[in-house]
Amino acid sequence: MKKTSLSQMITVLCGLSIFSALVLGIVYELTKEPIKKAKENKELEAIKEVVYGEFYNNPFAERHKIALRKKNAYIDLFPARDKDGKITSIAIKTYSNNGFGGKIELMVGFLVDGTINTFKVIEHKETPGLGSKITENKFSQQFHGINPGKQVFKVKQDGGEIDAVTAATISSRAVIDAIQRGYNAYNKLSAGK
Repeated sequence: MKKTSLSQMITVLCGLSIFSALVLGIVYELTKEPIKKAKENKELEAIKEVVYGEFYNNPFAERHKIALRKKNAYIDLFPARDKDGKITSIAIKTYSNNGFGGKIELMVGFLVDGTINTFKVIEHKETPGLGSKITENKFSQQFHGINPGKQVFKVKQDGGEIDAVTAATISSRAVIDAIQRGYNAYNKLSAGK
């Protein structure tokens, strides 16, 4: 049996590492665009679900990035226009880092006056069967017609009007936090600040 020297083992290990890095780089480059396209399609479907009525423009072409106070943090605003080019509602991709499982991303539809049409959860890591119920219509329907600037926009446990998901108050608060963030950014943009 032939003995392997330390230098030979290091050479083989380095060769395998370089080969693995090249393969990972190639796979990343091959999948980057399809993943981006799938994410955009998911967002476009969410926009269709949350805005008021049909839209006749390309919301991605008119996307506005709204900077938040936190460094390198922003949310996306997508205007929906009718046949005459008039904005009928706004979809805002927003988030909260306060979910029980971490970050929750939403697409929220606002009417021009800031009233919520509805929202759709895009991504979350909430507990299945508990916090994941924030994705159900029973929870989201109660937001329809609420204007966060004119009503107490909190869960009932905190003195507001929203029924939290049973055993998932943290997740429910995170949804409210995300919607409030989107509402505040929309008002900031509307006021020209």
